[in-house]
Amino acid sequence: MIDYQAARTAMVDCQVRPSDVTLYPIIAAMLEVPRELFVPRALRGVAYAGSELELGGGRVELEPRVVAKMLDALNPDPEALVLDVAPGMGYTAALLARLCAAVVAVEEDADLAAAASEALAEAGCDTVLVENRPLAQGAPEHGPFDAIFVNGGVEFLPETLAGQLKPGGRIVAIFMQGALGRCRLGTKTGAGIAWRSVFDATAPVLSGFKKATEFVF
Repeated sequence: MIDYQAARTAMVDCQVRPSDVTLYPIIAAMLEVPRELFVPRALRGVAYAGSELELGGGRVELEPRVVAKMLDALNPDPEALVLDVAPGMGYTAALLARLCAAVVAVEEDADLAAAASEALAEAGCDTVLVENRPLAQGAPEHGPFDAIFVNGGVEFLPETLAGQLKPGGRIVAIFMQGALGRCRLGTKTGAGIAWRSVFDATAPVLSGFKKATEFVF
């Protein structure tokens, strides 16, 4: 029998805190959210390992350290309305639900969206709305948003998504260039989104966030 509470504590003590994540609300959320509910049943035994977990279809659950550092960079206000793009089975949505007022989670994989809804309900996350739709579409009818969490790799940020961020709002994503990646934090200004690099990270590029291939003749 696995002691998941002990595994959560070890995850925070050995993976999150050593990565300079010190904001108490994030630490508390990661100690409370049962990550094992948000991964495939066959992987529950390694739910707290320091690595990505395969969700199928080229999608992954990002490693806990990366999720924590992205949340630390985003630092959503407790009153914030947050858009969670590509939540997979809902782990980041569950964390965000403990950090802000409400979450809209957009997941284009119907099976993952259904699994996320079930897991979030089991975890008592009643401030999260899961929408099954294309990732890059976002959820404009529910916005604009105070913050956007992009749960995976991107090569660019679609204007449709950027336009759903409030002035002064923040967005965090992992920008990929080939095999190399960098987590960046963006802030919405009058001139667009001003980006700054936060830390090195990699993630599979999400559907709708790949640059069109250029052909040279």
